Amino acid sequence: MKSLLVGMMVFLFEKLFVFANFKMFSLTPRKNRIRECFDISFLKRGDLLEVPRTLFIHYGIYLGNNKVAHLMPDILPVLSDNTCLTGKVVTNKRLILGVLAKVASVRVDTVQDFAYGGRMIVNHMDNSFKTKPYANEDVAQRAEKLVGATSYSLLWDNCEHYVTDCRYGTPVSFQTEKFCEMVKNIIRDQRSVLISAALGMASIFCMGLGPSTTLPSFLITFTLWMAS
Repeated sequence: MKSLLVGMMVFLFEKLFVFANFKMFSLTPRKNRIRECFDISFLKRGDLLEVPRTLFIHYGIYLGNNKVAHLMPDILPVLSDNTCLTGKVVTNKRLILGVLAKVASVRVDTVQDFAYGGRMIVNHMDNSFKTKPYANEDVAQRAEKLVGATSYSLLWDNCEHYVTDCRYGTPVSFQTEKFCEMVKNIIRDQRSVLISAALGMASIFCMGLGPSTTLPSFLITFTLWMAS
């Protein structure tokens, strides 16, 4: 029962993470995003690139020749094996559906397609790690070896884990850590218990007294109470 509850909570957190505004978890103030994504003259092979993409901060490794390796969720490869279609830039709809389906690959795109119209910063995460990054050529080679279909989890195996593993040898996602910290604070807030209990009573009142309504309501409220 405990493992089931943990699994349900992780599932809910991952789905909430899709709709959360990930830009609030950026490590870089907006005013520091001064590099235009179309200017590649300052980029070096092996650089870690960071760019806001709609709801979250996206990461990639620059491979040189205007190419970026990045881990990207995409539903289209499940629906079609037409490389002409799947090779095109991943739109937001394809991306979100890929996140929900947990389908992703490490792909190589142009800097322009990677940035998706956003502004880009370079190697900012070097300041967040105590260990020095690998040599740029080693970083690029590590990134290239992982190109292709890959496992994916929004919280535990995303694009940020990919680039930090390539550049620093340690898969880390600061966005995930900050999101989980926020969720933990919500769970610890005893007001969450009251809200959960109220919602549970409302569902029982609307749907009737039965195992399908009473048991989940009790378990969720009890879990929040024990965690608060």
